[in-house]
Amino acid sequence: MTPRSTRRVAAVLLTALAVAGCEDHDKAREEIQSLDSLNVIDENNLNDILLDFADPDQAVVYFQASLVKEPDRLDFKQGFAESLMRAGRLEEAVLAYRTIESSGELTNGDRLRFSEALIQTGDWELGKAQLNAIPPTVETYHRYRLEAMISDFEKNWQKSDAYYDQARGLTTRPAAIFNNWGISKAARGDRKAAEEMFTRAISFDSTLFSAKNNLAISRATRKVYDLPIVPMTKVEQAQLLHNVALQAIRNGDVEIGRGLLEEAVETHPRFYAEASAKLDALNKTVIR
Repeated sequence: MTPRSTRRVAAVLLTALAVAGCEDHDKAREEIQSLDSLNVIDENNLNDILLDFADPDQAVVYFQASLVKEPDRLDFKQGFAESLMRAGRLEEAVLAYRTIESSGELTNGDRLRFSEALIQTGDWELGKAQLNAIPPTVETYHRYRLEAMISDFEKNWQKSDAYYDQARGLTTRPAAIFNNWGISKAARGDRKAAEEMFTRAISFDSTLFSAKNNLAISRATRKVYDLPIVPMTKVEQAQLLHNVALQAIRNGDVEIGRGLLEEAVETHPRFYAEASAKLDALNKTVIR
């Protein structure tokens, strides 16, 4: 019975309760109460809801408490590990996945998340080992994204490009992949290709500030200090001016950097303390 049909049946029974004689009240009430279990959200669905929509720290607390009551429940172990990752508690997530691994319960999905947690904590070799333990028939966006990152770490650029391309084809939201691909291109010294990737990332997600920042810094590295023509808020514009100013100073173009910092302070809709402090320091001494 679906929740909707359950509600319809309950409504009918409530009506019957209202109009029936006194002798039928208890029986009708028992029938209604027997439907209660059908109205409760399935526990697995609740787990999914918490992982998808709950505050990450609240999800951690929920799964932690659930494991105290039922320590052998695999879905609680998985939810605990994944919620730790979402909360940015990566070292704890690694320990949580090790617990699942030690019990021999790691699924392919768990291995993917375990691999990512290991990579993000700098353990590239173990991250790669977890990824290699997944059958090659598992071809997902998540897998190829991680494969590309490992290939970048190993400076195997040909494999990296292939994995980024495969990941891009497996998602309807490729902005993050293009952004990462751009960082990969920049690491190889190919600024032109990197900037093309950052621009493509922004075209798919105009709110992706990291791609805007990467594009602006890449251009500034080439001593192109005007901001790229991309959608940006006043706050973003001020932040980009600040970051480009710092790159100009690193390049030795101190006066240009000073002007960009002044513009950042003027552009920000509120007081821009960080840019203002750097401008004050620059006015007192030469930053190199």
